[in-house]
Amino acid sequence: MRLAVLSDIHGNLTALEAVLADLESLGGADLTWCLGDLAAFGPRPAECIRRIKALAEADEGKRCKVIGGNTDRYLVTGERMAVNPPIKDAEALPKVVQELRTLHGALLWGMEQLSYDDYDFLRKINGHELSREVEGYGHVIGYHAVPGDDEAFLTPETSDEEARDLLLDREGFLAIGGHIHRQFDRDLGNWRVVNVGSVGMPFDVKGQASWALFTFEGSSVQFDLRRVPFDVEAVIADYRAVGFPSVEWVAGRLRP
Repeated sequence: MRLAVLSDIHGNLTALEAVLADLESLGGADLTWCLGDLAAFGPRPAECIRRIKALAEADEGKRCKVIGGNTDRYLVTGERMAVNPPIKDAEALPKVVQELRTLHGALLWGMEQLSYDDYDFLRKINGHELSREVEGYGHVIGYHAVPGDDEAFLTPETSDEEARDLLLDREGFLAIGGHIHRQFDRDLGNWRVVNVGSVGMPFDVKGQASWALFTFEGSSVQFDLRRVPFDVEAVIADYRAVGFPSVEWVAGRLRP
């Protein structure tokens, strides 16, 4: 059984199409999981939602499963971010105000690009997790950030003890997530934890759309943490063409 997993598209249709083409070049997958953050902060939020929706609705939804991430929730509920700690000095106040203006403006612009059908798709995938019992191997789970929390962080630097605690209420052998925009593979003993990185806004290797292909054979799994180049400057030009309000902010996140 072959499982393709992608996450954190962030409205970057160019990167999404590069990943889907890469998957097709490898012969496709029996099942595809999309772990959320489909639309926010990208130049083509509606187009990315519709592309994933089409995959999710094909074959009666049997071959592609989709859940939401924290930024999908921001668009659906109006909740914008985790609570900020109080500002401790006068010099920090203007900086925080500017950061909030940038984030809120980008999210509002993204909402304005969506039809109600686009919004409704995000609403229906909000707050879910994925799981699959793979014959011969065992239980596999998928989530956005960590199980039960779409905004927490499980990173390569998280201690083994804390990482195990984040998975304590779930059963399985393989745990797959996104959210941090960085790929990693960790063996915790009772869990193998893999992060597939970000399709649309990778932080570890910028300009390389990230995803993963898992191949299960009997009791074993092999996986390929994939990276696919995409045209960063063309994406930045697309931000300008569609009137995105904070082009230099996202350009700094995209450019190597």
